[in-house]
Amino acid sequence: MNNKNSIYSNSLDKRKKKIKAQPFGKIGSNEILLFTLNNSNGITIKITNYGGIITSLAVPDKKGKKENIVLGYDNLEEYLKKPFYYGAIIGRYSNRIANGTFLLNNKQYQLSINDYPNHIHGGIIGFNNVIWNANPIEGDDFIGLELSYLSKDMEQGYPGNLTVKVKYILTNNNELKIDYFATTDKETIINLTQHSYFNLSGNLNSEILNHYLKINADKFLPINKKLIPKGHLESVKHTPFDFTAFEQIGARLNDKHVQLGFASGYDHTWVLNKKGKSLRKAAIVYHKESGRCMELFTTKPGIQFYSGNFLCNSDNKINGNIVYKRKGFCLETQYFPNSPNEPSFPSTVLLPGEQYKESTVFKFSNDLGEQNNVAENNKELVKEMQSKIDSIVKVK
Repeated sequence: MNNKNSIYSNSLDKRKKKIKAQPFGKIGSNEILLFTLNNSNGITIKITNYGGIITSLAVPDKKGKKENIVLGYDNLEEYLKKPFYYGAIIGRYSNRIANGTFLLNNKQYQLSINDYPNHIHGGIIGFNNVIWNANPIEGDDFIGLELSYLSKDMEQGYPGNLTVKVKYILTNNNELKIDYFATTDKETIINLTQHSYFNLSGNLNSEILNHYLKINADKFLPINKKLIPKGHLESVKHTPFDFTAFEQIGARLNDKHVQLGFASGYDHTWVLNKKGKSLRKAAIVYHKESGRCMELFTTKPGIQFYSGNFLCNSDNKINGNIVYKRKGFCLETQYFPNSPNEPSFPSTVLLPGEQYKESTVFKFSNDLGEQNNVAENNKELVKEMQSKIDSIVKVK
């Protein structure tokens, strides 16, 4: 890898695009790089090849003010000592596996335990803790970063040499596309995701409780006290888990519901209303004051909505400020937690000769309308949101 600063650029519609790489720190003799990507509409994303972490994602608000909307640090040292998975690629298996064990081909595998008594997010050294090979990529209407990593046989207890590739693609249609690919030389399991904490307000010291959320899911996975799915689906109807219409994240967060009690808030998988592997809309988040809107599309069957319940830690600081719980939320597209131990859940098994291929898209817009390239359907979204907000105000 070239350790010198480098700039990759070309032009599109007389606008100059840039991918800039600069040193971000060192791990042993390995220099870690930070890549900065800009699109033609003022969105800037910063990604490091340590953990494939998105350290910053700056998006304009309805007044054109550009602010970072994800939790992250400005130096490598903080990522090396903090356990919150800020902005990282998660693998080999995102979410929890009960007791860190699973059966595959009549053989019992024991994974590392890092969320006693369970295994979570790939183990003690997951994909968020490794150095990825990084290569900038460009197209006519996008720029991006291609990351690759070889996870060796029995790494953290997983069978098979797993060759992984993740592409971050920033388009001039204000989309952040994440494409996941993997192959193996031995039967194994896999469930990759991206773990950014969002706060669309742009004020990372504010809570996310006033964000409006809609999830395209009629069912969710109830969990036990150890945060492991019970193995069946439940309807969201008449529960705090019903986000089939826009609701504020904080509106029912303190309801006396046993599932909210287990996780100290939302930390559950919603089963998306979709079949097959097509890319479909999964969720929408809207922040009224900033006008920022984020739409989420995925090929995966589930989405883990996490309301930042366990962020509170006096050592967890961003820019000198302690990050308390509810300062960020996650929407992690994925297969179901503990699927290897639940035959009725979608399979996460990958065979030699097969390719794991999944995609997730985050699409950003605001209230500025056509002058800021907001699609017509987002104008309808703003109208729908305003109607929802007005009805809430009248009730109060």
